[in-house]
Amino acid sequence: MPDIQLEPNPPSTLAAARGKLTLAMLCAVAFLDFVDTSIVNVALPSIRHDLHFSVQNLQWVLSGYLVTYGGFLLLGGRIADLTGRRRVMLAGTGLFALSSLVGGLSPDAGVLVGARLVQGLGAALMMPAALSILTTTFTEGADRAKALGLWAGTGGLGSAAGVFLGGVLSQGLGWRWVLFVNLPVCAVILLGAPRLIASDRRRAAQSGFDTAGAVLATAGALLLVFTLVRAPEQGWGTATTLGGLAGALALLVAFVINERRSTHPLAPLSVFRIPGLAAADATQLIAIAGFYTTFFFITLYMQNVLHYSQLQAGAAYLPVTVGVGLAAGVATKLFVRTGTRPVIVAGALIAAAGVYQLSRIPLHGSYLSDLLPGLVVMSLGLGAVFVGVTTAANTGVPADQAGLAAALVSSSQQLGAALGLAVLSAIATSRTNHLLATHTDQADALTAGFHRGLVVCTIFLAAAAIIALRATSTRGEVTAELAEAEPEPA
Repeated sequence: MPDIQLEPNPPSTLAAARGKLTLAMLCAVAFLDFVDTSIVNVALPSIRHDLHFSVQNLQWVLSGYLVTYGGFLLLGGRIADLTGRRRVMLAGTGLFALSSLVGGLSPDAGVLVGARLVQGLGAALMMPAALSILTTTFTEGADRAKALGLWAGTGGLGSAAGVFLGGVLSQGLGWRWVLFVNLPVCAVILLGAPRLIASDRRRAAQSGFDTAGAVLATAGALLLVFTLVRAPEQGWGTATTLGGLAGALALLVAFVINERRSTHPLAPLSVFRIPGLAAADATQLIAIAGFYTTFFFITLYMQNVLHYSQLQAGAAYLPVTVGVGLAAGVATKLFVRTGTRPVIVAGALIAAAGVYQLSRIPLHGSYLSDLLPGLVVMSLGLGAVFVGVTTAANTGVPADQAGLAAALVSSSQQLGAALGLAVLSAIATSRTNHLLATHTDQADALTAGFHRGLVVCTIFLAAAAIIALRATSTRGEVTAELAEAEPEPA
């Protein structure tokens, strides 16, 4: 009887020092992108005073980054698939570093807003490229679960740590350091990537690039995010807002029609046939709308109602960073056994409970009794949702579409942040303005507006839990066929 040769288990990439260093460097990209979405929040009063921003234009220090980041993500992810992920990640990191330097040296408001717009473009190139490198490098089951868990945990940690670092740096070294702090991290990535990541070959000839699709997708996404950002200021019922939304919808519909007819589509619509991918991205969008706006409201409450200094407001988020890190580690171990769906659903519901607790903040609140419990509970849910959604949205994706899948989940994040700020801040502001018109004290009116906005944030997180029921309950596995798939030559 012949001996039966068993197929050996594939070697673990993470077991080698090179694999660990590669993962650490890719997680540094995630940390940069997520932290820069929130790091300038607490520094805004200092920026306004130093560069003489008007109240109306100050929002563009935040929104400028969101507009270009969300607008160019799909294009950035697909270019990485077609032309090489390492080179796109390095190009994006270089652009991110240069814009951070220019922003930190800004002599006036216009230069800073311009730098933030370019910084968002750099992030749109580097983020999906780095995530697709991760998903195509760590393909063995246990390695993949750990890698995606660490990536997602780092992203969630960066979101919370950004507010903390913004407060510490702006009151210590000065607000310019919320941008300068990016430079050493970018240097590590630029020096380490060529040594740790093999150069991936060009995947498509220039003649096969879907130029029409690129223009339609980018223009539609830019117009959509730009309109959402300006909607609270312009008014939701104005011709400007309605026209912008209609124009964005028309461009995106034209993009879908183009992709169905194109020989070499920028974003093959077949990617949405991957089980659970659309539900995971939708969960990310709705959850981020709740999470990001919660940070926004609580930061304003601490500074404008409780009169916390920038350092105090930043330090208040330190327990959140710890909670996110702990939850991400536990969630990574859980979904290997239970699958991602229970982790995402439970995380969203836990976060909803925490935000609901925060919605009860009183006028003269105490950090220990009124803020800390809700922040800690929310952070536990945040860590679980980030890990689960990132894993679910990148599992079962062919190698030639890894950058596209990474761009879709990142686009969901940025669109969620813009949507949350636009819709929920309008709800809160409407309540505050109504009370101010009745001669209510300003602090009372602000607190009441935050109450209403945070209640709606709670509803968003509960809705994310319901949507997550449609996501695939994966344990992070990837089939060999999908992991090794290569596209046909263009």
